Amino acid sequence: MKIKLGCDPEVFMADLEGHLKASIGRIGGTKDYPLPLPIGEGFAVQEDNVAMEFNIPPASGAREYVENIQKALSFLAEGIKNRYNYKIVPISAASWPQEELNSPQAQTFGCDPDFNAWTGTKNPRPKADDPNLRSCGGHVHVGYADRTFDGKALIKNMDATLGVCSVLMDEGEKRRLLYGKRGAYRDKPYGVEYRTLSNFWIFNPKLNEWIWRNTERAVAAVESQFPIDEYDEPIRQAIDNNDKSMAEYLVKHLKLEVLNV
Repeated sequence: MKIKLGCDPEVFMADLEGHLKASIGRIGGTKDYPLPLPIGEGFAVQEDNVAMEFNIPPASGAREYVENIQKALSFLAEGIKNRYNYKIVPISAASWPQEELNSPQAQTFGCDPDFNAWTGTKNPRPKADDPNLRSCGGHVHVGYADRTFDGKALIKNMDATLGVCSVLMDEGEKRRLLYGKRGAYRDKPYGVEYRTLSNFWIFNPKLNEWIWRNTERAVAAVESQFPIDEYDEPIRQAIDNNDKSMAEYLVKHLKLEVLNV
């Protein structure tokens, strides 16, 4: 089955000394009214809490997917450098200085609820012991024309091909205090949105390709009726508990691809 992939990653900004700077009042765009970018149709940016979130148009192949992500990142990096002398910092979570959080927008979390593909239940709103902790997601949007295709089964298989492997690849473990549980997804008119991953993969073209390749593998697993439900508990343990030993077991047992870059 042919698919299209998009994403709406969030990134943090900082000044040249590394001090985090909120997007609020500096970037523009909102969830309801994202700001179009002058680099092509479907590219946009918006303020999301303290982070800067960007959107790309859906891609029909791996090469286009990489180009779209890197094109948006490069444009935004150049824009904030020229305007504020800021830079994009490749981290997925941080405890922010209070002076950057003194606005209602910086205290607004989440938007529409997401769900757990394994249980069918709504995920609770995130809450961490550190009120200044903020995080960045790297959600993967999968589009497909076949409306009979089992989106929940796809999310479960993406937990294996992407989520489990991310336990060994993503060094930004703080985000898991807020987000990143197994099976986090939303149904979309065009398919599904996989919400477990942080933004760790967006900064490197090789990891962009890895996302495409292993989403395709998850699609093929659904089509071949791979018995993913048999791995419910070990996948839960690996992702929800950040259990690297269990992740290593699953990688070996299922012959998953962990990419070291």
